[in-house]
Amino acid sequence: MRFDHCPFRECGIARFLSLLDGPWATLIVRELLKGPHRFNELLESLPGISAHTLTNRLRKFVAAGLVTRTAFAEIPPRVVYELTPTGHSLGPVLEAMNEWALTVPASVFDPDSSDTPNT
Repeated sequence: MRFDHCPFRECGIARFLSLLDGPWATLIVRELLKGPHRFNELLESLPGISAHTLTNRLRKFVAAGLVTRTAFAEIPPRVVYELTPTGHSLGPVLEAMNEWALTVPASVFDPDSSDTPNT
C-alpha cells in the first residue's frame, strides 16, 4: 500500500475522512450496518450523542449517498434510515478498524487501565 502525496480530491483517505469525520460518524454507520433504524433507535443506541448531531450526520450521509431516508405516511410519522450499497461497503473498513483497535493495549486508550486483569 502506498500513500503518495496527492491532491485532496484524489486522496482516498482524505475523501474518506471528509465523509466520516468526527467521533460519531463511524459509530452511526456501525449501528446502521446492523440494519435499518428509526431516528430514536439510533439515538438510544449511541449514548452521549445529541439529537442535533445525529440529525446533521444523517443529513450529510443522505446527501452523500451513504444512507437512505424513508418517510412513511403514517400517524405518528415514521422515518427509517438504511445504508445504501455504498454505505454497506464500509463494513469491511469498520471491521478492519475494530480488529486493529483490539490489538492495541488498553492502556493506550485509558492510561488508568491495566492490560492484565486484577487478581
